[in-house]
Amino acid sequence: MEKNKLRLIFMGTPEISAYVFAKMIEDGYHFVGLVAQPDHPVGRKGIIEKVPTKVIAEKHNIPVFQPEKIRLDYSFINELKPDLVITLAYGQIVPEGFLNVPRLGCLNLHGSLLPKYRGASPVQSALINNEEVTGVTLMEMVKAMDAGRMYAKKEIRIAEDDNATSLFDKVKIAASELVLESLPLYIEGKLPGEMQNEEEVTFCSTIKPEQEKLDLSLSAKEIVGWIRGLSDEPGAYLYLNNLKLKIYKAIVINDLVDHEIGEILQADKNGLVFQTKDGQISILELQKEGKKRMDYRSFINGNQNLLGQKLY
Repeated sequence: MEKNKLRLIFMGTPEISAYVFAKMIEDGYHFVGLVAQPDHPVGRKGIIEKVPTKVIAEKHNIPVFQPEKIRLDYSFINELKPDLVITLAYGQIVPEGFLNVPRLGCLNLHGSLLPKYRGASPVQSALINNEEVTGVTLMEMVKAMDAGRMYAKKEIRIAEDDNATSLFDKVKIAASELVLESLPLYIEGKLPGEMQNEEEVTFCSTIKPEQEKLDLSLSAKEIVGWIRGLSDEPGAYLYLNNLKLKIYKAIVINDLVDHEIGEILQADKNGLVFQTKDGQISILELQKEGKKRMDYRSFINGNQNLLGQKLY
């Protein structure tokens, strides 16, 4: 069946989803609807902004559906009569009644190499755990979370200087390439897929606000993993003199332990360094509460007597 004659629904909300949605439209796929999370207030003024996928849908005159709770409100799918549903970062658990409607099923683009990192934060978790490789999996959507048959994968190398922002950029490109390469084969029945090995399954949950504060009982490598996984948004932080200090970029520079944990032991043109339980971390980019984001040199210039002070 020709791609422009298939009736597709796209389910997705953030910018990463909008990128893949747009690429599929450019490639000639015909979408009869978009399902996204409701629009939400942004910034201090609370101005309601359209979610990124909705902007794409409206540009192409594609009907948009934004149920508050899709498990209670999905009757529209019966009217759309889709052949296939493609999902990426939608943001709600999709009910079984919805999954059973499309004749060709429902597929999800998941931001990990399944069965590793099922769940809500696969991209961030790969960085937090200092992985060197991650990827995207095209998989069957089933009732259990991220547990369906795997149809195709694309690997992504994680660079030492990657953070969540840069890795999401890599994931969105890989996801668009994967779906455009694999979907024709799936539609033709040429991708039998394989079941996930349940013994290799790992999970990752939504990152909670309290996890944004760095845990100084962790190793230096683990602390830097959290910094990378939370940068650029929302940003990991510690406190300095009762003010929140967001840390966007840092590296482990050695395994020396000769100061108290959290103590700033260097603050000059060569680095802003603090002690952890098994090594020392050099902060490269940071933001003091109420100030702009800056490099460590600018921070040091504007903050005196940092030596010996404690991050906590």
